[in-house]
Amino acid sequence: MVKTADAVIIGGGISGAAIAYELLKRGMKDVVVIEKDYIAAGATGRCGAGIRQQWGTEMNCIFSKYSCEAFERAEEELQYEGDIEFHQGGYLMLISTESEMEQMKKNVKLQNSLGIESKLLNLEESKEIVPFLNTEGLLGCAFHQKDGHLNPFHTNQAYANAAKRLGGHIYLYTTVTGIDVENGKIKGVQTDKGYISTKIVVNAAGGYSMQIADMAGVKLPLYSERHQILVTEPVEPILEPMVMSFSLNLYCQQVPHGSFIMGQTGKNEPQDLRITSSWDFLDDMTSTITKVLPPLKNLRLLRQWAGLYNMSPDKQPIYSAVKEVEGFYVAAGYSGHGFMFGPATGTVMAELILGLEPTLPWKQLNIERFEKGELIIEPSVV
Repeated sequence: MVKTADAVIIGGGISGAAIAYELLKRGMKDVVVIEKDYIAAGATGRCGAGIRQQWGTEMNCIFSKYSCEAFERAEEELQYEGDIEFHQGGYLMLISTESEMEQMKKNVKLQNSLGIESKLLNLEESKEIVPFLNTEGLLGCAFHQKDGHLNPFHTNQAYANAAKRLGGHIYLYTTVTGIDVENGKIKGVQTDKGYISTKIVVNAAGGYSMQIADMAGVKLPLYSERHQILVTEPVEPILEPMVMSFSLNLYCQQVPHGSFIMGQTGKNEPQDLRITSSWDFLDDMTSTITKVLPPLKNLRLLRQWAGLYNMSPDKQPIYSAVKEVEGFYVAAGYSGHGFMFGPATGTVMAELILGLEPTLPWKQLNIERFEKGELIIEPSVV
C-alpha cells in the first residue's frame, strides 16, 4: 500500500471508479481507491442497471443524457477489452392516471427541448413495442429508444481498469477504520492495511457513506434503505425495452442472456444496512408484474436479492465539498440512480476537486441546500 496520495476515494463502485478515472484523466497523479470488498460488490452490482434519459427536471435530463452518451463510447474511451453490454432497447413508461399523463406531457416537452427524442404513445402504438402488454387501466405510454440496460459488473470494471492504467491504485478487501482530521483539515486515512497521508478524501461509499462521514466528524442528512430485485429463468428474447411505471410502482427488463430482472419500491423496507430478502416483496412483485406482463406467469424464479438505496431528503445526490472539514468531499445520496449517473458523477467530482469550470449543472447539488431548504424535487422516480 502506498504511504501518500493526492486523493483517497472511499468506495470502489461505479462512482468511486469513475471519479478516480476522471481525476487521473485530468492530470492528478496519485489517486487511491479503497474498497472493502470486490469491484461492484455494493449497490452497483446489486442494481437493476437500467439507463434512462426520461426525467422531469432539466438537471437530471442533462445528467442522464451526458451519462448515456458516455456509456455509448465507454468501451473505446476506457479501452475495455470486454463488453459492457449496453443494450439500448428503450424505456416504455406506462401511464395509468390523469395526473401522470399531465406530468409525462411536461416531461416529454422538456426532454425534447434538451435533445432527448422521447415521445408519447397511445395504447395501440405501445402494443407495437410490447405486443403482450396488458393495457387495461392504462392511458398511454412514453418511450425513448436510447434508454436501455448495462452490465454493471463489466461497466464498473471498465472504469477501474482505466483508472489503474492511468496510474491509479485500487485496494480491494481493505477497510477504512478512521479518517485523520487536524485543525479542520484532512490529514490522512487509516485502513486495516496501513495509513495513507492525503489532503483529499472523497466519500463515495454508497450505503455506508454516513459511517464514513462520521469518521471525519461530519453528519450527512442521508439514510440507507433496502430495495429488492427478482430474477427469472432465461428464455428466448421477447421483451426489448425496459417497462417501467411510477404510478404502478414497477420496472422490468429482459437482459441479454434472457432472464427478466424486476423491482419495485417495497412496503416498509428497513432503513438500515440489511440486504436480506423478504417474502412480502416476492408476493407483491410477482402479483404486480404478471398483471402488466401476463406471459411472465409462466416463468420460474431463479433468485432474489437486495441492495441499498442511499437516500437523500429530495432523492437527489450530494456532490459537494464539506465546509467544516477542508479536503473532505461527498458523492452520495443517489436514491437509486447512482449507477446510471456514474459518468456524470466522475466528471462533476473531478471538476469540483480540481476547481475546474463545470461541464454539468452540479452546483445546486451541494450539501448546504438541505439547511437552506432549497430541495430539488424530481417528479419521475419509482
